[in-house]
Order: sequence, then structure tokens, then C-alpha cells
Amino acid sequence: MTGATPRTRADIAILGGGLAGGLIALALRREDPALDVVLVEAGDALGGNHRWSWFESDLNFEGEALLSPFRKTHWPVGYAVLFPEHTRTLDSVYFSLSSADFDAGLRRELAQSTIRTNREVVAVDAKGATLAGGERIEARCVIDARGFIPSDAFEGGWQVFMGRHLRATKPHQLDRPLVMDARVKQHGAFRFLYTLPLSAEELFVEDTYYQDTPELDRSTLSARIDRYCAAVGWEGEPMAFETGVLPVVTGGDLARYQREVRVPGVAMAGARAMIAHPLTSYTLPFAVETALLVARNRELPGEQMAALLEDHARRVWQRTGFYRLLGKMLFGAAEPAQRYRIFSRFYRLPQPLIERFYAARSTGGDKLRILTGKPPVPIGRAVRAITQGGQPLVQKEGS
Repeated sequence: MTGATPRTRADIAILGGGLAGGLIALALRREDPALDVVLVEAGDALGGNHRWSWFESDLNFEGEALLSPFRKTHWPVGYAVLFPEHTRTLDSVYFSLSSADFDAGLRRELAQSTIRTNREVVAVDAKGATLAGGERIEARCVIDARGFIPSDAFEGGWQVFMGRHLRATKPHQLDRPLVMDARVKQHGAFRFLYTLPLSAEELFVEDTYYQDTPELDRSTLSARIDRYCAAVGWEGEPMAFETGVLPVVTGGDLARYQREVRVPGVAMAGARAMIAHPLTSYTLPFAVETALLVARNRELPGEQMAALLEDHARRVWQRTGFYRLLGKMLFGAAEPAQRYRIFSRFYRLPQPLIERFYAARSTGGDKLRILTGKPPVPIGRAVRAITQGGQPLVQKEGS
């Protein structure tokens, strides 16, 4: 005689404890503490091993309130960008949140019964999810936020990066983030170093590439970070590492993707729903927006929540079309070693325009200003890039 399958009942089951899933759980808790929510994460920590950054202007009051429980680093003095042709300091207030602080904040705020880590989801349907080992979670509403599914329904390139948390042997003297240092060798991609001064001795240094393929060579990128740190005089011991391979979407068919990955009656959020900035891969403002939307509609049954979030994803897709167009020109019109020139020109534009760009709220005037003037790429190549298709966003095995 075998034992009965363990079962848990909840109002809402959230699959995936990354940024999107974790913020949905937090928004629901803050809106209605009596709501029975289960948050399932395959890893041992919520948020994985990541760092999310954003500008103060990206969030409204409600969004700032949602993030208030988390310990964050912020720089009221602004940030700098460095290019071979020019450098610039902007006074936009910049914020950053580590996954360790994200995990700690959620564990403080959520009910102990909410969080299930080290639990892999093996099956999902409109009534719940089955976990490895056989446990069944049954819920009125199921939200799948487990991450991007590579698909040939989309085309584009890849943002590949390696980050290192470094404790320097002496104060580094950096007083603000270097959001983009593109003075480095490009190595067949748009490459830049991204550096955050986390304390007087601690730095987060990330080597980032906008490249045509999703390959990430850890040893090569680590050696390049070594050389960069040595060149600017930062010596010390690595404390932690992170790597990532993110899609840079330049076109495709969202409706086809939704048909292919949809589980009837199951809502999708975050990168799984393609809710992100297609060019910069910024996710935090979008994750906040989605979490607040779910919390406002928390009483919906599963099928209606699924329809609501699919419609939300379509609206995000429509409003971010301009950034996919720019991505087409980045990957299709510029030679890889010259792609940095597009961002070099962009960072000569007015600061409010730059802030609206990262928040995916560019005005008609902003778009005209970005596209007019001396082009950083040949006109003929730009036209061909816009009219021709790109590479499918299907990640190779082992990448």
C-alpha cells in the first residue's frame, strides 16, 4: 500500500521565484495578507544569482512602495558613460538590487508557508502544478514565471555577460556607477564594462556583449575582467560571480509564441511572457508593473488571469516596437566592432530622453530625435536591416 500524494491548496500558485514571480508574491501579500499564496522556486534562493538596476524615474510612487522592503544600493550623484569619442556624467539617481537582498527581503515579508525553494515543477495545468517527488499544489489561479523559452517565433541577437563582485585591497575612489565603458576592445560585438561601486572597497564589475550568438566563454570573459581591473588599478579577491545570456528581441510574432507555449488557463509573467525591454533587457520596471496589475486583479479565476496577462504582454509588445526597430539596426546595419557608435551618439542626447528610453516610455519627439541627425550607421545598411529578417532566437545546446 502506497501513501497518498501530498497535496497543498492555495488561492494562487506562482511558479518561478525570480524577479517577476517574487514581486507578484510580494504585491499580493501587501494587498491582501489573508490570500493563500504559494511561491515555488527550483533553486535554493529566490532571485537566483542576479543583480537588477534601474533609474529613479522608472518607477512611480506605487512601484517605489512595492520595493521598499528590500535593501538597495543607490547613487544620488548619478552615473557616467565612457566612449572613445566622449565621456559624460548624468545626474539621474540610480538604484541596484542584488538577488541576495531580494531573497532576504521576500523571506522577511512573505508568510513562511508561501515559499518553496529547491522544488522543481514537472507538470502544470489550469488547476495547479505537480512538483518533483509527487507533491501536488492545487490553486484557483496558476501564474508561470519560470523564464524565457527560446523560440524561433522571435529574431534578434543576444546580450551575454559575466559579472564579478570584487573586494579591492584598497579604496577604489569610484563615486558613481560606470554604466557603460565602451573604450575597451570590442571583440566582434558591442562590448562595454559596467561597474557599480557598492562600498569604499567593494565593486561589481560586469563585462557585457551584444553579440550575434549566445555563446558565453567563462574563462575568456573572466580573463578580460582581470585585464580591465588591472588597467584601472583595482586589485582584490572575487567574492561572487554571475553570468547571463539574454535575448535581444528585434522582431517576431508574439501571437505565435503565445499559442505555442500557452498552457490553457495558466497565466504567464516576466520573461516567459516576453514582458521586458527588448533592447536593453531591463526587467525591473516591467516586473513591478506586472506585479501591481496582478495584485489589483487578485480575485480573478485562472482563465481570466491568463487572459489579462496575455493582453498585458501584447500591450507591452506594441509599445516597445520602436526599440525592436533600433535593435534591428544595431545588429543588422552596424559592423560588430562599430556598434558602440550607436550608443555613443545616443548618449549625447538630452538626459530626460535617455531616462524615458530606458523606461520604454519614449515620446514621439524622442523617437524622431533618436532617428534624425547624422546616422551612426550607413543608410543603405539600415534600410536593409529593417526590411530583412534576423536570426531566430533559439539558444544552442550547451550555450
